[in-house]
Amino acid sequence: MDLFCGVGGLTRGLQQAGLSVEAGIEIDPACRHAYESNNDSVFLEQDVSTLRSDNLEAVFPDGSTKVLAGCAPCQPFSNLNNGEDTTKREEYGLLSKFGELVEDVQPTVVTMENVAEVTNESVYSQFMDVLFREGYHIWFDTVECPNYGVPQRRKRFILVASKLGEISLVDPTHAPIDFPTVDDAIGDLPPIEAGGVDNNDTLHRAQSLVDRNVERIRQSKPGGTWHDWDPEVRLDCHRKESGRSYESVYGRMEWDAPAPTMTTQFYNYGSGRFGHPEQDRALSLREGAMLQTFPRDYEFVADGDDVEFKKIGRFIGNAVPVKLGEAVGVSIKNHLEEHSVAT
Repeated sequence: MDLFCGVGGLTRGLQQAGLSVEAGIEIDPACRHAYESNNDSVFLEQDVSTLRSDNLEAVFPDGSTKVLAGCAPCQPFSNLNNGEDTTKREEYGLLSKFGELVEDVQPTVVTMENVAEVTNESVYSQFMDVLFREGYHIWFDTVECPNYGVPQRRKRFILVASKLGEISLVDPTHAPIDFPTVDDAIGDLPPIEAGGVDNNDTLHRAQSLVDRNVERIRQSKPGGTWHDWDPEVRLDCHRKESGRSYESVYGRMEWDAPAPTMTTQFYNYGSGRFGHPEQDRALSLREGAMLQTFPRDYEFVADGDDVEFKKIGRFIGNAVPVKLGEAVGVSIKNHLEEHSVAT
């Protein structure tokens, strides 16, 4: 069962590893099409905070080995909150709810993914207390996503826990010398212009740019900074001491290196180093999805529906990278097989 499933990044990864995902549970109905169109699983629209253990028990097949995955919304724990007290946010308590469901359902295996900063929060300590109290063997660490085939520099906290015995995440599949790159992920996509769209893929579309940003990206070098620009096109903030350290904003990515972390604003040229390495535009929605290791044909909207940058950017940026989910799935599958438990 995949709690907080979104559009199915983790579900797809678990299924690629050979696990059966019975259902994904998500409060946002807009995620349904993407989730069900791409995965052999059922989308259940429900607020996880209102779930009861019998809701989950009714979905798990009789006699099955229960695996409960919960990637609670990471926004309350992110380092982008600039010191804001986020403990009052509704999402903050969802990790506690996950712990309650673990306590009631007693799954054989539990897994969680989140931002690294989650470990600084009291709600995380409470969740860990539940696992220890219920007798789980626990492995956790902050991992670098390129180590598991994700072509972006993204750090994520991963936890796997089991009732059966010691469990851990599988060893990295890649080393720095062979990290997947931007070129590996999107290098063969057809070129498009800013504001353009590929006739064969409505998701391969890029936002338009105002004239000043067209000039900025034309003067940008892959991996470079705004220092490469002529003084007259620099932003006012770059002229201030407080803005001089924000060198990746409005930058171009490099073909032969992993991309930066795909945020929910990756399609916006001014939100980070999201300029295409060669073409004078920001990333397309399809490129962001492929850098999150979604398959090239992953559907995010139904035929004929509007392609909204903000909505689909949120879907993609909030997702668990598929290849990272696959690594978690392989870890669980190997563990269950070692203990002669059917998967």
